[in-house]
Amino acid sequence: MRAIRCLTLLLSLIAPAAFAAGPYQVEMLLVRQNAVPAFTSPFAPENWSAGAPRLDQAAERPPMLADEATRLQATADYTVLLHKAWQQQGESVAIHAGDEQFGHFPIEGNLSIKESRFIAVDASLWVNQLDSNGSVVRSEQFKQSNSNMKAGQLTFLDGGHLAVLIKVSPAGMRKMPVMDPEMMEQ
Repeated sequence: MRAIRCLTLLLSLIAPAAFAAGPYQVEMLLVRQNAVPAFTSPFAPENWSAGAPRLDQAAERPPMLADEATRLQATADYTVLLHKAWQQQGESVAIHAGDEQFGHFPIEGNLSIKESRFIAVDASLWVNQLDSNGSVVRSEQFKQSNSNMKAGQLTFLDGGHLAVLIKVSPAGMRKMPVMDPEMMEQ
């Protein structure tokens, strides 16, 4: 019995790394915090995607955080600017929303994900105001990193007047089985 208990403990240490391989399921809400004064940043650069491939429409998934988005929209404190869910194959992806005008979108940026013991996320997003000619006349930038996110956990990244609620899970992630207490007592 002692060997089974030791084997079970060993498998529980190794299993999270085995489940972590593969693509990610990502869901993100970009919100404006209305109580915090907005500030403009330098215009979004021409290479706003930083070389990351654009998010393909085929990779988009139906959002699962609709309740959270509805609660945020129901208050005057927040404005939901973007709510997207997708399956991400690589480490980085370029995100955009709205109609493209001369290489820019009303919302554009990139998201990088790296995984080791925890999930590390690096988000760089711009909310652009475009004029009737399609030129960027004002930009607000959100740039935040978090290197200790847990898989499948909703995380809040605060960037001042802009913020992100994000949930990252390895695709096909299974919940760890709960051990029977009687097995652990032997």
